[in-house]
Amino acid sequence: MKQNQQILVVDDEQLIRWSLEKNLVKHGFLVQTAESGEQALEIIAKETPDLVLLDISMPGIDGLRTLEEIKKNDPSVAVVMITALGVLETAVKAMQLGAFDYIHKPFNMDELFVVIQKALENRALKQEVEHLRRENRRTFGMGQIVAESKHMRDVMDMVDKIARSDAGTVLVYGESGTGKELIARALHEGSNRADRPFMAINCAAVPETLLESELMGHEKGAFTDAKTQKKGLFEMANGGTVFLDEIGDMQMGMQAKLLRVLEERSFRRVGGSKDVRVDVRIIAATNKELLQGIEDGSFRKDLYYRIQVIPIYLPPLRERRDDILPLARFFVERFNQEFGKQVKGFTPQAERYLQAYDWPGNIRELRNIIEREVILEGTEYLNLTTIPRSTGEGSTHEGMGRYDYVLPPDGVDIEMVEKQLIEQALELCGNNQSQAARKLNLGIDAFRYRMKKFGLL
Repeated sequence: MKQNQQILVVDDEQLIRWSLEKNLVKHGFLVQTAESGEQALEIIAKETPDLVLLDISMPGIDGLRTLEEIKKNDPSVAVVMITALGVLETAVKAMQLGAFDYIHKPFNMDELFVVIQKALENRALKQEVEHLRRENRRTFGMGQIVAESKHMRDVMDMVDKIARSDAGTVLVYGESGTGKELIARALHEGSNRADRPFMAINCAAVPETLLESELMGHEKGAFTDAKTQKKGLFEMANGGTVFLDEIGDMQMGMQAKLLRVLEERSFRRVGGSKDVRVDVRIIAATNKELLQGIEDGSFRKDLYYRIQVIPIYLPPLRERRDDILPLARFFVERFNQEFGKQVKGFTPQAERYLQAYDWPGNIRELRNIIEREVILEGTEYLNLTTIPRSTGEGSTHEGMGRYDYVLPPDGVDIEMVEKQLIEQALELCGNNQSQAARKLNLGIDAFRYRMKKFGLL
């Protein structure tokens, strides 16, 4: 047991207080005693102990009322009740109010120390879990997503609404590197499921023969290596969220089984005969054009319409240029902390380059470049001197070069230009959306997103 942990002994019998204090101190604990519930609460108001040994039957404020006040002040305090034989109903009531356990008088010291050890270990585990939850909210919460552009502000408004809703299925789509998993985690952390597990799997990285077992688990003996029963991600995430990345790469057979999970919220483990019911939010993500997958027979039409009830489109970084510099500065701050650097920002030349480059790898590419620059260059203001020449091909450091479209001196309304281009493409292609999307070098999902944005769908 960890030394110097504080225990408060509360009992109206002086002999019991003396005996417990003597034995607890011998085991390395710091001990305080109180002869009543009132005195115990006064002590706790000044300094919260790690554990309280609390007698149930005391004059004045009894043990149950004292327990309620302790838990109201700090639910993390471990409380072990001391009770006389024959008052089991009261002891059960104490457990319902938050006590960890109870012991009967007269008690065996060895048994008491086992209970104390378990109570303190349970408290430490709860504190660690709560710390990890706070870290997850800090790392993956909505406040960690840079959203300066109108595109991303709209996305984050939608994410906030969906997170607080009861929506059971969400589709996040966009190019590789746009932050789909970060959005999925933000949906989880902003929901009432945040205290339950977030389980993620890349459907493209797991062989088809193993994916069903990974998602749904298997029974002992279901196949050669199934030596024990195994719970799958859906079962382990019960009450929480399952993130299915790259769902567009899922094989057709597995798609049919996933459809049943989405529709019935139940499944059978591999080799099992009993339905397992779960309550999970399923967030699917893809960088593929699922409608194209339907056309070429690689994706089920019924599954597509089941997962895209609430779609979230993440635009590529080149379409949200207002976010490039804020993202770059965000990564500088992160890597300053991680690597102990003191980088303040970028030179004007570097900023022009960052904004001019098209970022085919999106946020992932930007993050990797900033990480490398902070490590290798590490000057007060980064000049991006270590970036390989191939990274900048297609754009110049100064952001000058030749353009097919010349910006008028008075500027333009980019939203108006985008809408007119969508309308022209549709007119040229006789309202065939797939052909019109190809005219603008857009995927069909991205094209339909813009049609909806401009009220053309």
